[in-house]
Amino acid sequence: MTTALITGATAGIGAAFARRLAADGHNLVLVARDTERLQEQATELHDRHGIEAEVLTADLSREAGIGAVEERLADRRHPVDLLVNNAGFGNKGRFLEVSMADELTMLKVHCEAVLRLTAAATGPMKERGRGGVVNVASVAAFVPRGTYGASKAWVVQFTQGAARDLAGSGVRLMALCPGFVRTEFHQRAGMGTDNIPGWMWLDADKLVASALSDLAKGKSLSIPDPRYKALMGVVKLTPRGLLGGLTSRTGRKYGPQ
Repeated sequence: MTTALITGATAGIGAAFARRLAADGHNLVLVARDTERLQEQATELHDRHGIEAEVLTADLSREAGIGAVEERLADRRHPVDLLVNNAGFGNKGRFLEVSMADELTMLKVHCEAVLRLTAAATGPMKERGRGGVVNVASVAAFVPRGTYGASKAWVVQFTQGAARDLAGSGVRLMALCPGFVRTEFHQRAGMGTDNIPGWMWLDADKLVASALSDLAKGKSLSIPDPRYKALMGVVKLTPRGLLGGLTSRTGRKYGPQ
């Protein structure tokens, strides 16, 4: 049985990955900050699917948390075959309305942790000649919308670049770019969601199924829904100057309230 390590595993997209991978027979290493929720999740997945679910409490906004996950990924006696870098969060407010400490924390979780954990995972994977990494980004990566979008753009560029560098090694890397997904994400950030049109919402379980299919096909970028694929096609054709104004107005309409 192969083993998958998932960060941000107790809710939303991370929990959906855990459910799907456990159902497919993968052992799991579940990473998040809340030990009690992790233990409950591990017990449920073990009892339901008969897999082994290891719990690793770690805060990826802190050096000790990143280091603990790096150490687990580097353990060649108990190899990790799939890494899902899912942990992340949003800040409510425009640039200069969010504290610099919170901005830097976002970069540590979205960029530094993703870089370091990807490196820690892919080294042993390359030695074995197999493995995969899914780095969860966002469609926000393709529009100019502050630190969140910029950090997710970094995830996309880094992942696709690393995927090219590791081509032929047996290690696959893919950036996953969902749109609005019904999770705890917006609630935790203090963002209202009542004004987001129903058609823009995605189901986390269907998203994960599509993402894993894209990874199996060797794609380095996954936008797992026809609606968002169409929107991103429009974005590519829109001049950046005009796009900046449009995304700013759209952010005020559909973003934090």
